[in-house]
Amino acid sequence: MKDYKISIIVPVYNAEKYLEKCVDSLLNQTYCNLEILLIDDGSKDTSGQLCDEYVKKDTRIHAVHKENGGLISAWKKGVEVSSGQYLCFVDSDDWIDESMIEEMAEKLTGNEREIIASDYIIEKEDGSQKYVWQQLPSGEYDRAAILKEVIPNLLGRENRYVTISRCMKLFGRKLIEDNMKYSDPAVVMSEDTTITLPSLIDCDRLFIMDHKAYYHYLYLTGSMAHKYDKNMYENMQLLRRVILQILNDKFEGDELTVRQKQADQEHIFMLMLVLKNEARGNPKGYRKNILDICRSREVRELIRNTPVEVKLNANRLIYLVMKRPGLLTCTLLRLAMIWYYRKK
Repeated sequence: MKDYKISIIVPVYNAEKYLEKCVDSLLNQTYCNLEILLIDDGSKDTSGQLCDEYVKKDTRIHAVHKENGGLISAWKKGVEVSSGQYLCFVDSDDWIDESMIEEMAEKLTGNEREIIASDYIIEKEDGSQKYVWQQLPSGEYDRAAILKEVIPNLLGRENRYVTISRCMKLFGRKLIEDNMKYSDPAVVMSEDTTITLPSLIDCDRLFIMDHKAYYHYLYLTGSMAHKYDKNMYENMQLLRRVILQILNDKFEGDELTVRQKQADQEHIFMLMLVLKNEARGNPKGYRKNILDICRSREVRELIRNTPVEVKLNANRLIYLVMKRPGLLTCTLLRLAMIWYYRKK
């Protein structure tokens, strides 16, 4: 195995409760040729101080302090100051198994446009776990296989064929640098799509690890990802524009038409998250907001012209609301969300 330099980029914002476990898991890696970049995104707690203390403990750690600009701005800064041939992203409230980098690095070939992808575990606050596996079968995919089997399945599916997270992966540096232009810091929901989607489209080699859940994703019910977001609909509109720009730049002709149709399907599934967000977290205004969204001309045309395959029971109810928006269906969705999240 060649000793490639790998930069691990950790965006840090108000993570004092979790940072030690995260960084210790990086320092304990069995692979040594690492550069660990802690990007303090204007934290208001002691996270910045903790980053500086870690710098004193290990010469592989570097701390960068910046004004708060959001997750995308933080990891982009990390890319800018990094020097590794390969890039790995770990969020500051997560952690990784000590063998993750070494075992994934064994699959590297030196190709500047390759991605190594593994699996992950959802770690809940009550100690329970859920393993999440790639649906794409494990093994090596060259450019021809990526064109045939990977790219056609990236968008428009209810469940991801390849995880779209920037985490639990090793990226050839060039893939990230060439596609950072799509990552708008204004996108704050599903923001990893803006970098992982174009990188997967461009990659020459993709290796899927065989059921290796090295990455531990901490599911925090009080985190921004699980709180009510009054701006989620506008964010999804912005994300859709970014996705369409990526597709317009990467494809042409009939293939572009097919990918644009998949982007429409993708937007329907994103809108399901928006309606879930409203029904779950907006008890006073959910009916009005859901009806305004579902009865808009844009969404009506989207639902009418873009069939999607929906298998999950929760999504079937949301899809019913999208197709037949009314006070009754909105109320049923609200009750279903209350019942579902009380069980979790």
